Amino acid sequence: MKINDAVPKAGSTKRRRRVGRGISAGQGASCGFGMRGQKSRSGSGTRPGFEGGQMPLYRRIPKLKHFPIINPSRYTIINVGKLASLKAKTEVTLESLMENGIVTSNDGPLKILGDGELKVALTVKAAAFSASAKEKIEAAGGSYEVVKR
Repeated sequence: MKINDAVPKAGSTKRRRRVGRGISAGQGASCGFGMRGQKSRSGSGTRPGFEGGQMPLYRRIPKLKHFPIINPSRYTIINVGKLASLKAKTEVTLESLMENGIVTSNDGPLKILGDGELKVALTVKAAAFSASAKEKIEAAGGSYEVVKR
């Protein structure tokens, strides 16, 4: 026989504990709470997180500082100034930039930022654009398209 085989019969119930009904009931007088102290008193006891007057954990830990972002958005970023070396009417995607050697690693979907000057009309397809990048692409006579990640 194993210890996990020693289980009550199916459908059987255990009687409820009647505390404070005399010594013969097994839990008379102090009802199993001991003699004195905070946990023997009537009422709800202490609130969750209470540590006996010590500064509790939820107040000891730092708030809002240096905690990592749980699901950060990672992009392969490039500025519009780097796109100026491409030929006019070129379709710019992450794959075409890697073929031309402008971008060396794929760190996620492509995001275009607006630093630098752009004088060439390009068709840019990326997952995200900054507002200044959109303006500079359209000012150069090109177009942009937001593609899904």
